[in-house]
Amino acid sequence: MLNRLTSTLDFQGQALSLRAERQRLIASNIANADTPGYVARDIDFAQALREATGSIPPARTVNTSQPGHIAGSAGARAEPNLLYATPSQTNLDRNTVDMDRERANFVDNSVKVEATLRFINADVRTMLEAIKGQ
Repeated sequence: MLNRLTSTLDFQGQALSLRAERQRLIASNIANADTPGYVARDIDFAQALREATGSIPPARTVNTSQPGHIAGSAGARAEPNLLYATPSQTNLDRNTVDMDRERANFVDNSVKVEATLRFINADVRTMLEAIKGQ
């Protein structure tokens, strides 16, 4: 039973971490809504969660154009596969942030963060009840 609870908490923790990263990306998109040439970014949450939990191998590969090029820096944050937003309408400044889409994504992700926290809370309560029952 302990292994099951641990794996559930680990899964929910991975999901929460990815949700936080997605929230950061959406907030960055909103903050750059008026930046000329800014391209909105997002992640494929389901794909990133499968990679984070080991269900599928990571699709990230680093290619270098020349021998001796640095493949990555030691302190760099490993980012999930980032996607570019497709512009819903043409802009003269080539900015692809659609504020309606970003607001909807922000609220949707916030609700899912709250749900994930509730799942974690329920799992911890279950664990505490099991401990107290012995």
